[in-house]
Amino acid sequence: MNNTYSKEEIHSIRVGIYTILIIALLSVVYMVRRNVALHNEESSHYSLKARFGRTDGLSVGDPVRLAGVDIGKVIDAEIDPNYKAVLTLEIKDGINIPSDSSASIVSDGVLGSKYIEIEPGGEEEYIPDDGEFAYTQDAMVLEELLDRIIGIGKSKRKKDENVVEVQDDE
Repeated sequence: MNNTYSKEEIHSIRVGIYTILIIALLSVVYMVRRNVALHNEESSHYSLKARFGRTDGLSVGDPVRLAGVDIGKVIDAEIDPNYKAVLTLEIKDGINIPSDSSASIVSDGVLGSKYIEIEPGGEEEYIPDDGEFAYTQDAMVLEELLDRIIGIGKSKRKKDENVVEVQDDE
């Protein structure tokens, strides 16, 4: 049995080893850059709280937007003693939110993901770090909305049927 490799086999082995080394090096560089970016990102934010009756479909990590632009994310969710959801929002430094602003849970289209949209107010004072929104609007649940629309349609149909019966009796 011959234990020697041909020149082509040695060349293929070298190319394979170099490829593995390059992939490993690129992975290390990517991880270092990602960690640096995350570290820089963490140091340039402040926290706000928003209290909601319901947050259906919203999760930790979902975006916070102002005028459609991402300005932060949801970093924590808790329940207060009154059974309200208290969300902690991480907002980028330099973006000051007026104290009379509102936070609403909205969805990206009919079946899209949820996010928090901030509607800025007109006050000259801003919500401080660890401050709380005075005005919030809960998430709209699609099933409830459909039930309301169906209920309105049924009541309208009954009303129309009653009008027809009254006209027939005359």
